[in-house]
Amino acid sequence: MRYLAVLAILAAGAAHGQEMNRGAISDMLYPDARTEVELAQDFLPADQAALLKTVGVSQPYYGAIAVSPDEGIMVEATVAAANYHTTEAASVAALAGCNAARKGQRACEVVALIRPRGWQPHPVQLSAAATEDFEANYRGRGPKAFAISKTTGDWALAETPDAALAECGANCHVLMQQR
Repeated sequence: MRYLAVLAILAAGAAHGQEMNRGAISDMLYPDARTEVELAQDFLPADQAALLKTVGVSQPYYGAIAVSPDEGIMVEATVAAANYHTTEAASVAALAGCNAARKGQRACEVVALIRPRGWQPHPVQLSAAATEDFEANYRGRGPKAFAISKTTGDWALAETPDAALAECGANCHVLMQQR
């Protein structure tokens, strides 16, 4: 129900050209840094799947683990990408790293997704580190802007939108600003 209420707030704000407020975004975040791992493939032996889950829960969310199916998990081609804003972006990074290092014939596959414990899909997702920064520092009065990259997991908090974008880097957009 809380998710539906937040979506209604976002839809109403978007219809009126308004930005989201801090409370609406905060309600969509996971300040508890604990993670859970969803196995995305079933071709791994049980012992390797268990090992990936153990390694995965120690990584910050959002993340993905990719492996070369021809080689197993104990090779250089096994890549974990973590601390992105979505598992989709983490998957792209993990697959790119895995495919660059693989020696097997078959292309790499994402075998695990790392998400915050209790994850539900929301229109706004921030990495564990960005969530911590947002919750700790996007408070009080005064101008500020929070920018994120959907592709790299980068973020920045600065006094102006231009400064946040410059600090965040390429492919960033301003998630919210306070004047």
